[in-house]
Amino acid sequence: MMYTNTKLRVSVSLLLLCIFLILGGCSAGKSKQPLQKLTLMLDWYPNAVHSLFYAAESQGFFAEEGLDVEIRMPADGNDGLKLVAANQIDLALSYQPQVLMARAEQIPVQSIAAIVRHPLNHLLIPAEGAVQRPKDLMGKSIGYSSIPLYEAMVKTMIKNDGGDPQSANLIDVGFDLIPAISTDKVDAIMGGFINHEALILAKEGHPVTSIHPTDYGVPDYYELVLVASEQGLKNNNTYLKKFMTAITKGQQYVQEHPDEALSILLKHEDATSPLDKDIEQQSLQILLPLMDAGDQTFGYQDPESWENVHQWLIENQLLHTDVKTEEAFINL
Repeated sequence: MMYTNTKLRVSVSLLLLCIFLILGGCSAGKSKQPLQKLTLMLDWYPNAVHSLFYAAESQGFFAEEGLDVEIRMPADGNDGLKLVAANQIDLALSYQPQVLMARAEQIPVQSIAAIVRHPLNHLLIPAEGAVQRPKDLMGKSIGYSSIPLYEAMVKTMIKNDGGDPQSANLIDVGFDLIPAISTDKVDAIMGGFINHEALILAKEGHPVTSIHPTDYGVPDYYELVLVASEQGLKNNNTYLKKFMTAITKGQQYVQEHPDEALSILLKHEDATSPLDKDIEQQSLQILLPLMDAGDQTFGYQDPESWENVHQWLIENQLLHTDVKTEEAFINL
């Protein structure tokens, strides 16, 4: 009798062990869901403003959301919107006015988040020069970087300050903004950013004063926005929401660990555009408050901001076809 009970116990134990191994084998054989691939194209070479994306990648926030994000650098600053619209990439960084102008040309893109909430592009003048305010530029030379938007900004600022914008001499200097002002070729530049050109000029011994465009009639626009195509929003809405969750965590990490975030960024510098750690550190300190949405969630877009920019573009003849501002953006 004792032998029978022992045999029964052994049989039950073996049976349970087999069941456990079978279930364990099934579980082990069941592969994890593959990560959803998304492609993000930057607006420029990697720099401080992109820290949140590299932080989200390095800290595993994308992976936590089931995403595998490829971050690319554009060959040209205008590539992003075109490639998004053609559904060749999923997301791109662009600028609020450019989104509206693109939609006026029937390019089906929408902004899904405001990354930098205020202008970085300021009117830059020599700190000790004769020009102290926009109207002082009447009869002077202003260098700008090939973009009609910047020309309109300068003219708005001069006019709003009581000057005659037609009397100013605007010179297209392309990307040579720093040498144009540091060699006194021009009396001011428009197209230089307070977190980049202004810092470099100061470091090279050519300090400048920045004049905020919103103080002189230019609407307070979103400098940097995250853009998707209308088709992409239909197809990948769930994943784009997950992307926003991940970069919100990334931005929080940057705010709480700026030095670590900067170290992560420096590992991703482009060989053709090496980063200056000191410049990027200063840049990040300028950027963080300008990226803060306050009581709103990170990336929130205010309909009033879009309408104000829309009206200003119309007034300055930068929109030749009217657009519905409510269709230019979406808060996910």
